[in-house]
Amino acid sequence: MTMEKEMVHQQMSPDGSKNGPVLEVRDLWAGYQKRSALEGVSFSVKSGSVVGVVGPNGAGKSTLFKVILGLHKRWRGEIRVLGIDGKDGRASLGYMPQVEQVDWQFPISAYDVVLMGRYGRLGLFRRVRRKDKEAAWRCLEQVGLADLARRQIGELSGGQQRRILIARALAQEPTLLLLDEPMAGLDATAQHELLALLEELRKEGKSILVATHDLSCVATSFNHALCLNKRVFAYGPPKAILTKEVLNATFESHLLLLDREGDVYAVHK
Repeated sequence: MTMEKEMVHQQMSPDGSKNGPVLEVRDLWAGYQKRSALEGVSFSVKSGSVVGVVGPNGAGKSTLFKVILGLHKRWRGEIRVLGIDGKDGRASLGYMPQVEQVDWQFPISAYDVVLMGRYGRLGLFRRVRRKDKEAAWRCLEQVGLADLARRQIGELSGGQQRRILIARALAQEPTLLLLDEPMAGLDATAQHELLALLEELRKEGKSILVATHDLSCVATSFNHALCLNKRVFAYGPPKAILTKEVLNATFESHLLLLDREGDVYAVHK
């Protein structure tokens, strides 16, 4: 058995305990027209884990998220959230899209953006209730932005914009968060604040799946790394799998890995 298959096999072992996988993906295939984007992807996420999904542009990271969310149809395979497949399982998911997909000039406040996260829980008449408003305020407080609730979203800094989108995802009352490139373009201070928030959410019992290009963050701050380029090249603790061999295979190029005081940096040769 190869290292790749062995790691996946260990992660996918059945677990009948209450602490079983929050997310299970088995032999997932998906793509666009006749071009595959995901090929036989299998992995699982345990409760209270922060998993970094790393790979080059076009590796299938965003497609993986869309299929898990039910926004893109899978060709074959199985996806179970809290042991449930389909719409009922997806009710336990919270999603943060890439910031480039958001119109930050739209005349809407930070509070209203977070309140949108409650829309999926509104009743038949789609009427915002008191408990929805209270939930939105709690999520703003949770990400430390209650004092900016009435600020137009375009006036927020890059780090604040990420936290507002995370607050919107939290308003859905998810068990598992899917964050698509939350660290992209952030300076060191904003990145540190965001990582601290993710750790707080993990301690509160959230499980988090993060698509990212930042290998340093994954190596130092996440529980697991999933190396993806259409298929899974390795999955496990970052120190075990973020090796020169695995990263070269995943990124299809030669990488120079630099280890500085525990931080891993990867640059093209």
